[in-house]
Amino acid sequence: MNRSSIREQMPVLVAGHVPRNIRKFKFSCFDDQPMISTLGFQIDPKPFTGTVIATTAEAMVIKTGRAEFAVLDRQLATQVPTEGTKVMVQPYARRRFDGKRADTPEETTHFTADGQPYTVKSIILGTAPAKLPIATPQCPELQDMVQQLEQLPAPDGFRCITHMLVDANARDFEVVDPTPDDIIRTPPAIRFTVSSDKFIGRVAVLYNRGMDSYAIESRRDGAPVECIVKDVYFDDLGDVLAELIDDGQWRRIRVDVVAPPSRSATRH
Repeated sequence: MNRSSIREQMPVLVAGHVPRNIRKFKFSCFDDQPMISTLGFQIDPKPFTGTVIATTAEAMVIKTGRAEFAVLDRQLATQVPTEGTKVMVQPYARRRFDGKRADTPEETTHFTADGQPYTVKSIILGTAPAKLPIATPQCPELQDMVQQLEQLPAPDGFRCITHMLVDANARDFEVVDPTPDDIIRTPPAIRFTVSSDKFIGRVAVLYNRGMDSYAIESRRDGAPVECIVKDVYFDDLGDVLAELIDDGQWRRIRVDVVAPPSRSATRH
């Protein structure tokens, strides 16, 4: 979707949908580019409702307020209802392995001096972590692997690698957490199952102490290992895993019909 072109078309597209006593209108674009807050942080948009007022070859325009609109990339929308249809829109939001949004505040329990528990919710601006659902490793090299998977970016630059794993429905995590004496004979590893349009099966990330690099193994369920990518350095982890499991479906903007067009809107 060409944002510059849409910006030029918007006055015409929203004509008749802005009250006469309002001279300005606002609109937000939802496409394959991350949203940026006024503080410069990447943010995950919330779901919203509105009414379809116009469509073009590239975009769908939805009225969300008196003088507020949303512009959706038509190619990414799961459906393009007719004008006058009320819709619920769910743009992509990064998620955690428990299914919650990654920007959900973290809850921790503390205790007062007399032993009474209380809950504190906290969030660090500009972060939306997706921590691996595993116990804290003892092996330093495995700790580094976990940190890299949780913090290094995926190729899209918006998600981290673990967000990409969530989007590929990663589950059934297993770890190999060796002692220092066994690190060569039993390499540190994280194994998991993914299910995407690109790959369904088991994936393993293994650390090679001799080369100080990683190997990526994959196999279909119940089949022998079919692919091994060796000598993967930490800054290539995202690219190699994306090539294997990322089907791009996470980019889709879910559009659900809430109410069909009214008769008057249909006649118009």
